[in-house]
Amino acid sequence: MKSIVIEKPNTLIIAERPVPEPSAGEVRVKVKLAGICGSDSHIYRGHNPFAQYPRVIGHEFYGVIEAVGDGVDHSRIGERVSVDPVISCGHCYPCSIGKPNVCTSLVVLGVHRDGGFSEYAVVPAKNAWAIPDTVPDEHAVMVEPFTIAANVTGQINPTENDIALIYGAGPMGLTTVQALKRVYKVKTVVIADRIDERLAMAKQCGADWAINNSQHSLQEFLVENGLKPTIIVDAACHPSILQEAITLASPAARIVLMGFTSDPCQIIQQGITGKELSIYSSRLNANKFPVVIDWLVNGLIDPNQLITHTFDYHHVTDAIELFEKDQQHCCKVLLTFTE
Repeated sequence: MKSIVIEKPNTLIIAERPVPEPSAGEVRVKVKLAGICGSDSHIYRGHNPFAQYPRVIGHEFYGVIEAVGDGVDHSRIGERVSVDPVISCGHCYPCSIGKPNVCTSLVVLGVHRDGGFSEYAVVPAKNAWAIPDTVPDEHAVMVEPFTIAANVTGQINPTENDIALIYGAGPMGLTTVQALKRVYKVKTVVIADRIDERLAMAKQCGADWAINNSQHSLQEFLVENGLKPTIIVDAACHPSILQEAITLASPAARIVLMGFTSDPCQIIQQGITGKELSIYSSRLNANKFPVVIDWLVNGLIDPNQLITHTFDYHHVTDAIELFEKDQQHCCKVLLTFTE
């Protein structure tokens, strides 16, 4: 089989590897579609502190179960599945309270263990979630990105009366817009970004207001429109955002941090306690695949609004470079692995 392998930072090859056999409790998935994420680019460029090399990248993928290991029902062969990349121990403290995404022995497919940018992938059977026939392939491959939004919203429990502010109109910001507007029916969603084309996508996804905060003062805009955000989501991951969010937030607001940065962030504690703000962080997803599959079945979200490009996997280098360089026109890029 062919696999996309990062041998070391900035060195990508398409390697011929043996087709893997599933061990007990595992299934072999014939991959049909995979999505490129920013973290795949970070591993390729050597910017992911958790990555181990060489590595088959890819943690957003969909396919069909072709073989099963011992202990797995043979009736699952032929099942269409989307794969949860979060592999956890099930018994440590985080796992015991429903947070397998921060398991003390966490393994993430495509980061710590070979992922889905390959013609075949072996994964734990419990991580392969069945996709109903009514959900098309290109939506099935988008389950994982939307689980990030499901993880965020599952922590803060949005209501229709909330006023939400989202920093960043990349894939994570856009999935969060859709979740807030279409699933939770939040009355007002404001999104800020520095790229007008991304802001236009955010409007299509349901944002009520889209602000280019490189050209306009976000604080002035909120004051002029009488908006005090009760939910603020940092999907841009810049160290300056948290303090600004604390300043802009309504009393008793919830602030959510997504993504990773090693850059220091300076905040004034009084701004948090004076308003009794709640600050959350969100990593990956905690058992959110069935939640998002249900959203898809009920037509609550539309992944097509994020998908801008599709490449055959042989052209993966071109696909990643486009993803990295053309933020104006490129959002979610898919790779096809069909014969």
